[in-house]
Amino acid sequence: MYLRIKRLLDIILSLAGMIILSPIIMLLIVAIKIDSRGPVLFKQKRVGIDKKHFNILKFRTMKIDTPKDTPTHLLGDPDQYITRVGKFLRKTSLDELPQIWNIFVGDMSVIGPRPALWNQYDLIAERDMYGANDVLPGLTGWAQINGRDELPIDIKARLDGEYIKKIGFWMDVKCFVGTIVSVVKSDGVVEGGTGITTKKEIASDKEKIGK
Repeated sequence: MYLRIKRLLDIILSLAGMIILSPIIMLLIVAIKIDSRGPVLFKQKRVGIDKKHFNILKFRTMKIDTPKDTPTHLLGDPDQYITRVGKFLRKTSLDELPQIWNIFVGDMSVIGPRPALWNQYDLIAERDMYGANDVLPGLTGWAQINGRDELPIDIKARLDGEYIKKIGFWMDVKCFVGTIVSVVKSDGVVEGGTGITTKKEIASDKEKIGK
């Protein structure tokens, strides 16, 4: 029952977002075009509900000669590929704004597991164990407010699984509010980083998951 309400909320919030944020979106489009050559939007094949593929939309933050379908953390020196405006967009998470359209058309939800790249087979397999591939992926989620780029794949998948177990209105509100706090503080944003959380932090995350 909640999933139907959740979808209705997604439509309302995404439509409102496109209208309210349109001035900011237009400014970012101009900034991207001035800063570097190439398209404004970046499309990438991601894994959606039931492991069906869809094209996620982002503002382009990298140069057009960046290797395709390669996670940032696998690039030898990711900073050389990121544009000046791109660094700002990534730090503030404003590069994710075009995903409001993905939410509106039903590819994504506001809250849910972040969609994996189509070739992130290890993450996809880990999520299978928790049923995290059986719901709409989200613009943000439980894992994003508990480590984001810093989390190892197994911890990220477990947090996604915890979200699936507790999915509901208040869980989504908690993720939404937590995301705002994380963005303001730039928590867990590591260019090219994944799986670099310290052992102490991982142990803390595991305790949190077990509760």
